[in-house]
This record gives sequence, C-alpha cells and structure tokens, in this order.
Amino acid sequence: MNLNPTVRVGALCWVIAAPVFLVASLVAGLRWREPAYSWASHNISDLGNVHCGIWDTTRPRYVCSPWHPLMNAAILATAVLLAAGLLLTWRSLGRGAVVRSAQTLLLLAAGGYALVGCYPADVDENLHVLGAFLIMGVGNVGLLLAGFAPHTTVLGRWRALTLAAGSTALAGTVLFFAQQGLGIGVGGMERVAVLPFPVWACCLGALLAETPPGPVTKEAAVSAESHTTS
Repeated sequence: MNLNPTVRVGALCWVIAAPVFLVASLVAGLRWREPAYSWASHNISDLGNVHCGIWDTTRPRYVCSPWHPLMNAAILATAVLLAAGLLLTWRSLGRGAVVRSAQTLLLLAAGGYALVGCYPADVDENLHVLGAFLIMGVGNVGLLLAGFAPHTTVLGRWRALTLAAGSTALAGTVLFFAQQGLGIGVGGMERVAVLPFPVWACCLGALLAETPPGPVTKEAAVSAESHTTS
C-alpha cells in the first residue's frame, strides 16, 4: 500500500493524539492540590473539574485541579486529532459495512472527547456523561468492530492489534461501570477503558506513516512540469 500526503497527515494526527492526552494528564496530576492525585482512586475527568471540593456522591473524593484549563484543552485537542486522523484516512482504511461502521463509531467517540473537554463534570454533568458514554461505550464497540475488518483492508492487516485494543477497552468499560477496580482501582480501570483507542490510533498512525509514499502519477508529473516551465 502507498500513501498520499493527505493520508500521511491523518496518520501523523493519530500519532500525536495519545501523547498530547497522556502528557497533559501527567502535568495536571502533578499540579494537583493536596491530597495527591491518585491514578487508582481519581477519575480522569477529575483533572478537568473547575471547582475544588468533595465530588461524586457514588464515590466521594476530594477534587482540586488548578491546571484544569490545560487538561480540558488537551482533551479537546485529542478530539480534534482523532477526528482529523479518521477523516483524512477514511478511504484508505478499506471499504465495506464493517469498516464504515467502525469508522463511524470511532468518529462518535472523538466527538465524545470534545464533549468531555468542553463540559467538565462539575459544569454540565449530563453532557459530560454523554461524552464519556460515546468514548467508552460507542467508541470501544467501534474499536472492537474494526478488528473484524477484512484481511484485504488496511485495518484487517493489523487485526491482532485492533482486536487486543478493542477487547481490553470493552472489558475495562464493563468493569469501570460496575465499579470494579481489580487491584488497580476504579480510576485505573477507567484508564483501561479510555486509553486503548488513542493508543491504538497512535500505533496504527505510526505504522501508516512508515509506509512509502505513493508513486507519482503521469498526470501529476505533467502538472508539476507545467508549473515549473510557466
């Protein structure tokens, strides 16, 4: 398979998305007010809450994230990068109902990141929860579905990676909503549910970006020559 420049840009968007999200999470967590932020006990969304105080009636915990603007901006940037990667690689990943359905569900998940970034949990909990559902529910179903793309497609070429990511994400989603930490805490389980999509996109983007560029067509060569001589 050869890549055109548009697909390569989409692949690079995917490569960047996960590091943006993870670095912002680390920095915002380090700037957390006492007591220290816990990746096992606190949710990812706690880093984006704009107010300080006890939060969440089902699992009460103290939340105070001074660098919440950074976290929310990074989540929104992740949404844009994931969506751009999907749209710019749309046709190159393959054809058929399975591929298109998976892409659509993953695009909805990217929209979920946008909702979560624009509406912190303590600002508009309903829209925030909707965004979380799109990420962990709809998106993870799409990720698993992508693992069943035909072998003849780009998605099917890396089926093992996609199935592993989708299975892990869906298992994490079920356990997170059941409030089961299994030794890593409920907050840790949320990361098992959320991170597979951007990490998978990062890996797939890197694999795509390493693909040699497409051959120059006769039409493109003639066009380039005409621009040079004019």
